[in-house]
Amino acid sequence: MRYNNTVKGRFVSRLNRFIANVEIDGRVCVCHVKNTGRCRELLTEDAVVVLEVSDNPARKTAYDLVAVYKGDMLINMDSQAPNRALGEWITAGGFENVTLVRPECKYGSSRFDFYVEAGGRRIFAEVKGVTLEVDGVVMFPDAPTERGVKHLRELSDAAQNGYDTYVFFVVQMEKCKYFTPNVNTHPEFAQALREAQRDGVRVRALNCKVTENTLTINGDVEVVL
Repeated sequence: MRYNNTVKGRFVSRLNRFIANVEIDGRVCVCHVKNTGRCRELLTEDAVVVLEVSDNPARKTAYDLVAVYKGDMLINMDSQAPNRALGEWITAGGFENVTLVRPECKYGSSRFDFYVEAGGRRIFAEVKGVTLEVDGVVMFPDAPTERGVKHLRELSDAAQNGYDTYVFFVVQMEKCKYFTPNVNTHPEFAQALREAQRDGVRVRALNCKVTENTLTINGDVEVVL
């Protein structure tokens, strides 16, 4: 996936989950943060950030904060980017013999990110973006997610009813050692993920090639449950 027009800035402060102050060319601007997670380890004072310039002149915020440098590593933190990147990956051959890709499909009381038909397989796939990294280990979630637990249980149900089911953890950075659920932050999610795998849900983590203008899925990352 590609951003049309990006600029660099310096993070100043986060006013709430959606809004931050960023210094761009010596001027402090209010921008939209495209990730409602905590991201405390990323949005630190004076961190270099990447912003997409809005093409809508009527918007109150002219910029969207989409990525941040953590040291010399660029991390995409746009919560919409993993779905876009995985959709491109699927259509480019992520699954063999794809005949149908449908985003946002309902199953039970959940809405999964993708329904795919490929080579006679009926596939439900849920996508989770991963931005939390500690000493090379990437983790999800960075805050408790009851919605995430619900998705895993619904995927388990779909697996028991004959669907191929996947949860994809799209790691929004390139370099990492392995992926693991964040047991300290949300032990219930970690337990639900282990149970989902036992029920037949396939758990995959994929890292990404990240530039200031693009996010592209790169390859599999080891999963440690």
